[in-house]
Formats: sequence, C-alpha cells, structure tokens
Amino acid sequence: METVNVDVAITGGGPAGSTAGTFLRKYGNDLKVLILEREIFPRDHVGESQLPEISKVLDEMGCWDKVEAAQFPIKVGATYKWGRTKELWDFDFMPVPFIKDEPRPGKFEGQRKHLAFQVDRSIYDEILLDHAAEMGCDVREGTRVLKVRTDGDRVDGLELSTGELVKARVYLDCSGHSGILRRAMKVSTHSPTALQNIAIWEYWQNADWAEEIGIEGTRIQVMSVGYGWIWFIPLGPKRTSIGLVIPAEYYKHSGKKPEELYNKALDDETRVKGFMTNAVSEGKTYTTKDWSFLSDRQSGENWFLVGEACGFADPILSAGLTITHAAAREVAFSILEADRGADPMWLREVYDRRQTSRVTNHIRFADYWYTANEQFKDLKEHTQKIAQANGLDYEPDKAWAWIAQGGFIDEELTAGIGGFGLPVVKELGHYMGELPPTSPVYTNSIFEFNDQDAEQKKGATYNEGRVLKRMVYRRGMKFLPMAFPYDFWVTTLRKHQRTPEIKEALKSHLLNIPNEQLRGNTYHALMAALEALIVDGWVIASHDPSFPLFNQMPIYNTVHWHDKAVTIKAQSSKFWCKKDVDKRRLLLCPLSAMIRR
Repeated sequence: METVNVDVAITGGGPAGSTAGTFLRKYGNDLKVLILEREIFPRDHVGESQLPEISKVLDEMGCWDKVEAAQFPIKVGATYKWGRTKELWDFDFMPVPFIKDEPRPGKFEGQRKHLAFQVDRSIYDEILLDHAAEMGCDVREGTRVLKVRTDGDRVDGLELSTGELVKARVYLDCSGHSGILRRAMKVSTHSPTALQNIAIWEYWQNADWAEEIGIEGTRIQVMSVGYGWIWFIPLGPKRTSIGLVIPAEYYKHSGKKPEELYNKALDDETRVKGFMTNAVSEGKTYTTKDWSFLSDRQSGENWFLVGEACGFADPILSAGLTITHAAAREVAFSILEADRGADPMWLREVYDRRQTSRVTNHIRFADYWYTANEQFKDLKEHTQKIAQANGLDYEPDKAWAWIAQGGFIDEELTAGIGGFGLPVVKELGHYMGELPPTSPVYTNSIFEFNDQDAEQKKGATYNEGRVLKRMVYRRGMKFLPMAFPYDFWVTTLRKHQRTPEIKEALKSHLLNIPNEQLRGNTYHALMAALEALIVDGWVIASHDPSFPLFNQMPIYNTVHWHDKAVTIKAQSSKFWCKKDVDKRRLLLCPLSAMIRR
C-alpha cells in the first residue's frame, strides 16, 4: 500500500469533521489535516434546526458569512403544542417585538448574535466542507475507510478504498452513528434513558411557512400528536423538512409501514396539514433510529470521538449540531495545546468529562420534555419505563426536583440544564409542569458559600485555539468553575453573608459597567448563577426576617402563548421589559431604579 502521512486524520466530512479541520488549520496552519468522507456531497441529512451557539462557532471558523449568503431561514424560535395544554406556545431566542427587519445577507452583529439558522444540510454541510478545504485541509470525498489498524489503545493506520494506508499522529472519529473508530477500538455504549425513538421524514416543495417574522425569519413547529410528535422546518423559500418521531415500541406494535404512520400523522395534525395545501413531496421517505446513547469513553491514546460518534441526544431540543460543533472546536484546540507541550492525559480527561456531561444533560432534559407532555395519552407505559430507569417519580409536578438533582452548573459556565439557562427552564415550567413559583434568591436573606467536602481540580477554558487551565471545585458529580459569574459570588460570599452587604457589593460591581444593556445582562447572569449555586448546594440560603430580601428585577420573557404576544416598538436599551401576555400589559423598569433599591 502507498502510505499517506499526515498530522491529523479525520473520518467523516460532516459538520464535526469540517469544523475540527477548519480550526486545526486556522490556529495551527502548518498541520497536515486529511478529511475522509465516504459520500459525495451534496447529500441530504437530518438535523436541520440550529441553536444560536452555533453561529458563534461559525463566525470563529470564518464561514458565518458563507452560511448567511445561502440565505437559509432565520430561526427565531419554535412553536410548540406540548406539555400541559393543547394550546400553542412559543419559545423564542429573543423578544420578537424587538427584532428588526434587517436586509439580507447581513453581518454577524446585533440581533443576529442571538438568532440561529434552519439549514438544508445538503447545502450547509457542503459549505463547511468546502471551507475546510479552502483553509488547507486535504478533503477526499467518495473515500471509504475499509479497515482501522490498531495496536492496543492506539490507532495504527487507516486502510482506504483507494488502496492507500493513512498514517497520522492523531485520529478523529467524526463519522456519526457509524462510529468507525469507536467500533474498531471496541468502545462500548450505553443508553442512560429508556427513550428509544425512530424518525420518519420527507422533504417537500412549496409548503407554506407557519409565519414570517422580519425578513426571512420564522419559527419551527413541534407538534405533539398523542403517539409521537411532528417537526416542520422550512429550509429555504421552497423546501421544507417534515418528520415524525415515535417510540420504537409503538412502531413495532402498530403493524404499519413507516410511510403509513407518517401519512397518518400528517393527516392527524391539522395545523401542519394546513401548511401543506400546495406542498409536493420529493418522493423519498427516510427513516432512522433516534436512540439516545453515550459512549463509555470519548478518547484514547491517539484518537478522539467527536459529535454523534461519541453520543446522541433526542432531537426534541434541536441540540445535535450544537453538541457536534462545540465538541469539534474543543478537540481541535486540545490537539493544538498538546502540540505546545500540555499534558495530553489532562487534555483528554477534560475533553471526555465535558462531552459526557454535555450529552448526558441533553438526554436527561429530553426525558423531562417527554414525561411532561400530557398530550402523549398512549404513552403512559413508555413514561413509566423512563421513570423506572431513573428511579424517580416522573410526574410533571416532580420534574423540577429531578432536574435539580442533575445539577445546574457545568464546566461550560451554564447555569441551567441541557444548554438552557435557568431562567428559561423556569419559564418553560409554566407550560411543561409545575415548578416552584418563587426563587430561593428572593425568599432568603442569608447566603453562605459552602465548599465542604469539595476538592479543587484543574478545569479548562477554550479560547482562540488555546486550552487554558482554570480552577474548579468538584463535589461528587457537581462542578463549580472559578470564572464569571460564579467567581463573583464565591469572592463576595466569603466576605458577606447578609443581603444588605451583598446588595452593596452587587451594586458596586454593576455600576462599574458603563453600558446599560450589558449591565442588565450581567445582573441577570449573576442572579441566575446565584440560584444555581443554591440549587447545587454551593450556597446555603436561609431567611432571617431582620434583613431585607432581594428585589426581583422584571425581565422580558422569551416563552409565551402563541399569538398572544404584545406588539411594541423597541424601547431604549436602558429599559428592561416584562410582558404579561394574559393581561396584555407591559411593565417597563429602568435598571438604574433596580440598583437604587
């Protein structure tokens, strides 16, 4: 065999492979990077709905403008028929009344930093792979890996369909569910959930959009149909992805073909059916098993699993591509940092820990979404299995306690669960289940930092091609990174435990921020972090009536009943708004007034 020697060999040219390859070349432009893709692009692929975090990664890659130029629909949020009611409700990335009608193509600035794309993967994946090639990656399409040579826990080469043997210092498995390296290295997987679904979908031409928000903005549709749910995702002016997700057990017991179940669901869901009056199917039905799983480890001596090769979370949260892009970025930075002399074992340990936490959190939150859906009348046995698998009471009114047990703070500095911030999780509770109406931040007046039985470990922060060490506290499976906003509270609560002194420290910190809007964002981040610290046990909160409580600052909710939002003109950034969609009134409160209180 002819031998091809490279620094990094990547199996799979989807978003995981192209993202990793691009960052390896951007921050280590002398590296030889080979991307092996078995198919010839373009090709269709499921997983078209994105979250805003992806846009930040695309911008750092240098290809956000290319994706924007394709003029995919702008994802503002989602409309759901889900949870405690059959009424529709919306989950938006930012308040819709503040979205401006900006011309396209636009720039990655302003409101576009808070929105996302709905992408046609046949176009999107090709844009990313071509960009990786332009960055200097050697991209081989239509090239299969026939055999993975191994030596203990090392990959020793890849035998290709071209008759070549690839030798690399590092190997990345970005092959998705195929898990080419994962299987070769005999890495086992497990499913931390009883949630086992299948997906059935088709692509359609000329379906109507559910709504148009601004210029080319819209919401995806997620509609419960009692025995499963339907997605409706416009991918462009004419093309739409429409799919059905149902439990595998339901499919087996139905005795029907996938096409029959799919057509029945479209007929049952009148809202989606109404968008399809003029729609024409492209004539091909796709199916796949959407079983959430997690690999028992994510890396070895000279190899890493990236994206869906290392784990998959149910698509109800649209998190698949976010997990993939984030993991690809971090693995590229880890390789580059190891080349600078950093401890490779520590880099792998942190990478494994973050990917495992990331996938696990999304799987657990997906479980919550399913079990909190009262529309699934036929799935009581299914939800009982999930409950039994987790040893918990999964009734919706117990869901908050279950989420809290999973921990709100992770090493990505998220005060929330499954990538959703804590305030958003609590907003969702109104539609999904019964969450406590009040926050422990605003019902207590004594706050004490608690690091008992915690150990200090070296965590990581990923920035501009570097993996830098930072200290984290660890207690069991809970982590507390010493970075903003958590370090503010650790420092403050070591000195002050009573609300008067704490409020003065908070006021001093906020008034040092010159920008009013940034000051407001900082306030909300800090208060969400404090609540997460209490929930995770890092802060012990108690009430002493001799000390005043915090004043709760009103915010503009991003979750609301569909078609009941109050339409307003954008206000000055010094005002923070809250809408009461039932009483249709607005409360405007200047941030400076809250600080004075």
